[in-house]
Amino acid sequence: MKEQLIKTIDELNEEYVKIWEDVCNIESPWSCKEGVDAVGEYFIRHANARGWQVEVFPQERAGNVVIITMNPEADAAPIAFSGHMDTVHEVGSFGYPPVKVDWENDKIYGPGTTDCKGGIVVGFLAMEALYRIGYKARPVVMYLQSDEESSGKLSADATINYICQRAQGSVGFFNLENSHRGKLTMGMKGIVSFQFTVTGVEAHSAGCATNGSNAILEAAYKIIELEKFKDREGLTCCCSIINGGTKHNIVPGECKFIANVRFAKKSQLDEFIEAANKICEDIHVPGCTCTMVLPRIRPAMEICDRNMELFHRMNEIWRENGFEEAQVSTSLGGSDAANVSSAGVPTVEGLGNLGGFIHTPKEYGIISSLAEYAKRLAIVALNL
Repeated sequence: MKEQLIKTIDELNEEYVKIWEDVCNIESPWSCKEGVDAVGEYFIRHANARGWQVEVFPQERAGNVVIITMNPEADAAPIAFSGHMDTVHEVGSFGYPPVKVDWENDKIYGPGTTDCKGGIVVGFLAMEALYRIGYKARPVVMYLQSDEESSGKLSADATINYICQRAQGSVGFFNLENSHRGKLTMGMKGIVSFQFTVTGVEAHSAGCATNGSNAILEAAYKIIELEKFKDREGLTCCCSIINGGTKHNIVPGECKFIANVRFAKKSQLDEFIEAANKICEDIHVPGCTCTMVLPRIRPAMEICDRNMELFHRMNEIWRENGFEEAQVSTSLGGSDAANVSSAGVPTVEGLGNLGGFIHTPKEYGIISSLAEYAKRLAIVALNL
């Protein structure tokens, strides 16, 4: 069946490049429910034309999650593919039409061509090839996430929590974020943005030497301490947005700032929270106070035995079928794979297409990588 599978993917390739172009021409910034839902509807029509099962998890503010299942009647544990339909790009960022296909240079430019609509198309190409050769061994489930680029903010994590729940019992969860040649992402940092509020005492600035308590000054002391966390493999802290003061001639009575923290292990986050609480308590400007709010957390994807067993099985399958094996990679960014892995589902990240300049108006995908990674994904599904 391997030869038939590979041949089918090659035969479908040009059709799926057109699908890639179509869905990336549907602009779907994470804050635009209408656009994200339009992408979901495109894939619903695609699934209906093939007789696949469709489920929609509706949302009020975020786009709707779409779950598409091939072979829903199969008894074995399902295989899960996943990608997100939302992008970071505002409508119009790429001009019109948004997508430019450059066959000569093997590139397709446009919003989401690599992050992550290209990965979704890789998954659907693998699914259709399996469907056409008569694969029936397991359900193959495609999870189309709608709220990834906002880290679940719009849905208050309802979308990713639902996917984690539905994916329980999967033999493997393959997140189709962009690939890195010869590597699979098995670990990635968690992300959390803390809000600090420093409260001081307003006074006329003419008397600042003796009156008032400058909240901006106190915030500056704290930012200097927080910025000392700079371990590439562990904790990092970047103090970014800052707002304080009301008038140029008034001692600032309040200053708020955001600290974006990345961590490789939950224990590191606990370490940071302990340190940050002490930094809050240590007051350098008499009369000031400080509070810290811990918002939602995107967990770290920690390298674990469960995921590594899936990784080694994938390499075994690739080796047996003439594909290059992958190496373990880690990422400084976050993704839904971390949530799914934390929920106990065997997970790997990074089986989407190749590309570059993601999150910029120069984002592109490598056209030839569509079939290449669909073959790698489909051959794993065939042999799991």
